[in-house]
Amino acid sequence: MAHGYETGRLNLPFVGIATFAKSPYVPDWNAIDADVAILGAPFDFGTQWRPGARFGPRAIRDASTLFSFGHAGAYDHEDDVTYLDGVRMVDLGDADIIHTDTETSHANIEAGVRAILDAGALPVVLGGDHSVNIPCIRAFRDEAPIHIVQIDAHLDFVDERHGVRHGHGNPMRRASEEAHVEGLSQFGIRNVSSTAREGYEDARARGSDILSVRQIRALGTEAVLARIPEGKRYYLTIDIDGFDPSIAPGTGTPSHGGFLYYEVLELLAGLAKRGEIVGIDLVEVAPDYDRTGTTAILAAQVLLNVIGRVFHARR
Repeated sequence: MAHGYETGRLNLPFVGIATFAKSPYVPDWNAIDADVAILGAPFDFGTQWRPGARFGPRAIRDASTLFSFGHAGAYDHEDDVTYLDGVRMVDLGDADIIHTDTETSHANIEAGVRAILDAGALPVVLGGDHSVNIPCIRAFRDEAPIHIVQIDAHLDFVDERHGVRHGHGNPMRRASEEAHVEGLSQFGIRNVSSTAREGYEDARARGSDILSVRQIRALGTEAVLARIPEGKRYYLTIDIDGFDPSIAPGTGTPSHGGFLYYEVLELLAGLAKRGEIVGIDLVEVAPDYDRTGTTAILAAQVLLNVIGRVFHARR
């Protein structure tokens, strides 16, 4: 015999469908009424080496339920701020991905981001490999100019490799070609995991500011933030391999010498105060390479903290 609950269903993290942070599911992209809309982009055909990032959105959503016990916001005693209080968040599900069809899959991702922007919400896209950033940036073509802030181990500035122009090594080069992209801040880029000297020269010639993890540690957070143009509209793209594989092993192209959690959080918290973060993607979580699930938990924790700081700064 079933028993009713006097106070309603508990909706605990391990119960029910795992939307991001257990936010409402909105399958109708013409009916978005929220401050933040989550879109999955389970696409990894742009991967050069280890596949598996197509399962990233599902893993991140599942991990995010750890932080969704139904409390009203999240109090941070260090900042003495309750983040996420009153922030209306919905999950749109995933863009339709057609196997082996990059062009159509990317077009579907772009359509999802455009629908979010048309609704006046903050798009947060869960990858997928880093090529999903290409349609995300295209979706902003009719918007005011943006400055891209990238957290990554890799420069991702290859023009063409083996005939491929829309893989996960190309997104920042493609972004630099867009008229509405004013510049790029590329942080965490390091040693043998990245590209040839010509790639760096090309990126700098097109307006990129490139810093490694060690350079950022030497400069300090405030000095790094001062290098980012102030008062701009920022698009934030986070490749999980920007973090050290000791805390983020679940990715296709891990690179040692990466960021630790608070290094990135403090940088992004400062970014939210320096201008307006108008779009976010987090990519390259490949859960099958991490049986502990800690990489997906890191991804969810970073996103929820950044979203909280974005809306606190806006208020």
